[in-house]
Amino acid sequence: MIYLDHNATKPIAPEVLEAMVPYLTSEWGNPSSTYAFGSKLKKAVETARAQELPCR
Repeated sequence: MIYLDHNATKPIAPEVLEAMVPYLTSEWGNPSSTYAFGSKLKKAVETARAQELPCR
């Protein structure tokens, strides 16, 4: 099947899925919280935002 309606949704790129697995399984939490676990996640969010990924 050829899917042509990527306007509303798009498959996740394999490299994105690989990078996100820890945050979807064991490293989840609130990056805005003040405890140590939240601080670690806030750094991960800031690092991700600073990356420039090629468009597909």
